[in-house]
Amino acid sequence: MTDERLDQILKQALAPEISDKDIQIHRRRKGKVKKSGKTGNVLAAAVTAAVIGIGGLGYFNPAFAAKIPLIGKIFEKIEDDVTYSGDYSEKGTVLTNEDHAGSLDTADFTVSDQGITLTASEIYCDGYSVFLTVNIESEDADFTHIPRHYTGMNAADERTAAGFYIDGTWSVDGSTPVWLENRFEGDVIDSHTFAGMLKIDLAKKHAGSGELNLEVSGLGHDDDRMLDAEDISASHWTDGSWNIIVPFEVNESDVKIIEVGEKKGNITLEDVVVSPYQVIVHATTPGEQRELTDDRREKLLSKDPDMTDAEMFELLGWSYEPCQTICFDQDGEMLYPGMEIAGAATFAVQGKEIETLHIFIFDNFDDWIQMEQEGMNSSVADKAIIAREIHVE
Repeated sequence: MTDERLDQILKQALAPEISDKDIQIHRRRKGKVKKSGKTGNVLAAAVTAAVIGIGGLGYFNPAFAAKIPLIGKIFEKIEDDVTYSGDYSEKGTVLTNEDHAGSLDTADFTVSDQGITLTASEIYCDGYSVFLTVNIESEDADFTHIPRHYTGMNAADERTAAGFYIDGTWSVDGSTPVWLENRFEGDVIDSHTFAGMLKIDLAKKHAGSGELNLEVSGLGHDDDRMLDAEDISASHWTDGSWNIIVPFEVNESDVKIIEVGEKKGNITLEDVVVSPYQVIVHATTPGEQRELTDDRREKLLSKDPDMTDAEMFELLGWSYEPCQTICFDQDGEMLYPGMEIAGAATFAVQGKEIETLHIFIFDNFDDWIQMEQEGMNSSVADKAIIAREIHVE
């Protein structure tokens, strides 16, 4: 997607008082960004001009034993604010242990470099995505100036979270490393502490247990004091090495898969997945049905590690035609759109009880924008290649 179209979505979807300058704040500094064929969390890219007050739970540090430990309770702290919000209390697995004295043992899940300590706290996997919470500490930092961005459908929802950029790769059970494309999303606890969650979308459905290998090569954040600067994105950036291996178990409770198999034109709506925190619409085009093997992908990435899937398809002379999908619940409320890649579009549930889904798949992005503006009864509804009502049992 071009920057101009991204700006168009942001201006139309968010409060009119947000300026172009504010929209630009979550654009990565040139040279730090990894090229991506994904749409990304387009609505979450805009930021409020003022930092919203922070507080609440403290963070684990032996020097501050009087504070309530945040490690192991980050889901509880941030679950109402992040884009993929919801009640994680009975879903997430706490990674840390307590010794006989009741102190937390984080040694297996803590890495430090360049004065920054990253501690993995909790993890949840629905088989399609991994949701990992982390605690980031730096004695030399001042995180209180990290701006907050909208995580709800409308500015009036007053749902916001702070963001922390991350560079590096991830892999599961020794698979080919994939560039990290999301960021940590959460809360600033104090000037030296940030607590957040990272969502990683798996390439294919996972079952049983697994190990997530994070190889982080850079961490950074914006600064609301630099709103007048020409380039403010990731104004505080640190290159380093924070590598950590985190075990997880797939939790399939409350995960529903509705098989569809409807084909119209060049698009096939394969199935719909409804989990406690996201809806995933699997739709393919003829071009998307050609899969890159790990070996071929690795060879292409050896030539250009920043190459996206779309660029690989183009280099190979293959067709690559991602769909444009939009989704509404039984009340006609649009679900918050996350990433849409070839074959899959994700939407945040955000605490909604999903009984029925109304799915519209377009092959024209302008039609998607118009429906996003006008709602489910938009005049472009009849232009959808596939329009399907899905009842969730």
